[in-house]
Amino acid sequence: MKRNLYVSAAASVVLMAGGPVAAASAATAETPTTSRTAPASAVARVDVDAGGAAAAALKHSPGVVESLDKDGAIWHVNVIGKDGVTNSELEVSTAGAVTERNKDRDDNAAENARLVGAKITAAAAMKAALAAHPGTVVSVDWDDDDDNGSAPHWNVEVRAADGKTSNYDVGATDGKVTVSSDDGDDNSDDNDNN
Repeated sequence: MKRNLYVSAAASVVLMAGGPVAAASAATAETPTTSRTAPASAVARVDVDAGGAAAAALKHSPGVVESLDKDGAIWHVNVIGKDGVTNSELEVSTAGAVTERNKDRDDNAAENARLVGAKITAAAAMKAALAAHPGTVVSVDWDDDDDNGSAPHWNVEVRAADGKTSNYDVGATDGKVTVSSDDGDDNSDDNDNN
C-alpha cells in the first residue's frame, strides 16, 4: 500500500514539474505524422474544378446542371431534376463538399423540358469549349432564350492561361463551339455567327 502511495506521489511531482512538456510530447507522439508533414501541394490537389463541382452536385441531387459559377472558393450550382420540376440550389466547396441552399418546386416544367432533353449536357459543353479553347471553365449557363432567334445553347466562360476570359456558345444539339458576342451587355447583334 505504501509503495502505491510513493508511486502516486512521484507521478504527481513529475506531472507538476514537467506536465506541460510531457503532455505536449505525448500529444505529439499520438498525432499521425501525415497530418504534421502533409505538403502544401496536397491542398492544391483537392481544389475542385467546374467538372468536379458539377459531378459532386449531380451526385447529391440527380438531374441536369442548369448553371454553374465560381464565387471565391465556392461553386454555385443549380440543378433541375429529371422531372423538370425540382430545382436545387447547391454550393460545392473546393474540397467537393456539397451544401444544399434551397430546394423547391419549379413551375416551369415546360421550359425546363428543353434543358432536360438536351443532347449536350453542361459537362459535355464544358469539355467541348475546353477542347476548342484551352483554359479553365469559370462558369456555364443554359440559354434557351430565343429572343435573338438562336437555338438553345450553353454559355461557357473560359479563363485562358494568360488570365483573359472569353465566352463561348456551345450548341445544345451538336456541341458546336462559337465565340459568343455576349460579354454581359445583352447586345446580341453579332450572335448570328452560329
